[in-house]
Amino acid sequence: MTEGQYRVGTNFNPSSMPEVDHVKAVIAELIDYIFDTGKDSRCNSIVATELESAAMWAVKSFTKEPR
Repeated sequence: MTEGQYRVGTNFNPSSMPEVDHVKAVIAELIDYIFDTGKDSRCNSIVATELESAAMWAVKSFTKEPR
């Protein structure tokens, strides 16, 4: 498991929604790219944290029932 996959929890999708799998895979790949190519470790960590948040909000947008 890569760092990106670990951070977004690609193996956790109790809803089995393909949208959840897709967004987590894309964001995990982006996190891995940042860690592989970014030059400043502090910036890399901040980017990864923000992307984790984006993944969580995206999953919520897919799974939360509207009012």
